[in-house]
Amino acid sequence: MRYFFARISIALAFLFVPFLVKAQKKAVNPVIYADVPDMSMIRVGDTYYMSSTTMHMSPGVPIMKSKDLVNWELIGYAYDTLATVDALTLTNGKNTYGRGSWASSLRYHKGVFYVTTFAQTTGKTHIYTTNNIEKGPWRSVSFKPDLHDHSLFFDDDGKVYMVTGGGKLRIVELNADASGIKPGGIDQTLIENASLPSGNNGGLGAEGSQLFKVNGKYYLFNITWPRGGMRTVVIHRADKITGPYEGRVGLQDKGVAQGGLIDKPDGTWYAYLFRDFGAVGRVPYLVPVKWEDGWPVLGINGKVPDTLDLPVSRGLLPGIVSPDEFTRKKGEPPLPLAWQWNHNPDNALWSVTARKGYLRLTTGRIDTNFLMARNSLTQRTIGPVCTGSIALDVSNMQDGDFAGLGLLQKNYGLVGVKLNGKSKTIVMVNATTDKPIEVQSIVLNQQKVFFKAECVFSDKKDVANFFYSLDGKVWTSLGTQLKMTYTLPHFMGYRFALFNYATKKPGGSADFDYFHITDKVSGE
Repeated sequence: MRYFFARISIALAFLFVPFLVKAQKKAVNPVIYADVPDMSMIRVGDTYYMSSTTMHMSPGVPIMKSKDLVNWELIGYAYDTLATVDALTLTNGKNTYGRGSWASSLRYHKGVFYVTTFAQTTGKTHIYTTNNIEKGPWRSVSFKPDLHDHSLFFDDDGKVYMVTGGGKLRIVELNADASGIKPGGIDQTLIENASLPSGNNGGLGAEGSQLFKVNGKYYLFNITWPRGGMRTVVIHRADKITGPYEGRVGLQDKGVAQGGLIDKPDGTWYAYLFRDFGAVGRVPYLVPVKWEDGWPVLGINGKVPDTLDLPVSRGLLPGIVSPDEFTRKKGEPPLPLAWQWNHNPDNALWSVTARKGYLRLTTGRIDTNFLMARNSLTQRTIGPVCTGSIALDVSNMQDGDFAGLGLLQKNYGLVGVKLNGKSKTIVMVNATTDKPIEVQSIVLNQQKVFFKAECVFSDKKDVANFFYSLDGKVWTSLGTQLKMTYTLPHFMGYRFALFNYATKKPGGSADFDYFHITDKVSGE
């Protein structure tokens, strides 16, 4: 009888194992394995909203939404166009790679959502407001100067401030509607050397300010990078917004830093931060927070945990990146939110309606290289591995045109079709060494061809391999492996890019049948 009950017990145990395993699944860090840096986050009721940095991309300042802090979806952008100047339109030999709009500040005050950012490219601080963060529209104002890495803050007495600066931090009072600097308002040094708690031995001065008020006290979060050390969270607190402030190291582990505080409806707290993660970019982490003696204590025994007591991620498709068949129903937007243009596009030269079911990129000028070509359409790469693929129709390309699929960064990789006279060739260009080299070319005798790029970011391998196909089924390796490198001149993780540019005369067009993206590579 005991043997019988033992067998029953074992059978029941195996029966419930799948449910137990499922119940034990937790979220893992990084919570978003993609380039989503400089996050600013708020909670309105039971919904979280987050803004981030995409610099030279258009539209800019992406806005994301989540119900659980782990699974995020793009819901819009603060602006379509930051400004119309040569650097943003890739004209007259100018660009704004690595600049554009930087770290934003997202706030909600009296029924209005505020997204503020600043741009070296314009020399201004930009303020965007809306009553409906999910549908817009957004209103915009701007003023000089560009307040570096600022934090917008609405105090309980109705006054509005920005904390700004690097190393030496400053507080500036704004108008009540945050539309500009208040004449005669507070404008003073807030902390002379905010890096001091981390050792004050040089390196990156404290920046990335984010100011919060909890239980009557002011808490200021900054990132600093001591020479010879790692990126570090520094926290200052005060009883008055103007100080005096006392500071301490908030977190020093894995280089996870820059961000702020967010609370859940149940009263638990987290810090949202990011980490430099190689070629994929700067990726978001969540770190549990407990309050001790009036200080937020980050991490588990000072360490960033690999798992979190939060729901498991459902993946980044289609919330952050998205495949596209380029078919549009009536009333649908021309492009899903996952797409951003490399710099400002020329909207007269692209279409998803000129040929039904295709994205058409038409050349409007002569360009000398991929990085200076307009109307390259991009999406993030994602980790730990991913594949982007396209189907390309070259029927309407002209002599000197080059169109295809790229991996965009300073050291880029390209696969595509070049036309020379009436001759078509499949080519792979590798710029691993910062000097683009056409490493392979193959004669093409048909009008449609398929390309894909496979990225491996796991263990910071940061390599990509390229392939072509004549039927979309049988794939052949093309060119050489791209060693992907996160470079500061671009200051962004690698992106898939659909491109077409002319080297001899404008007017030709390339038709993209689809863009597919998966979180897998060959052999998996």
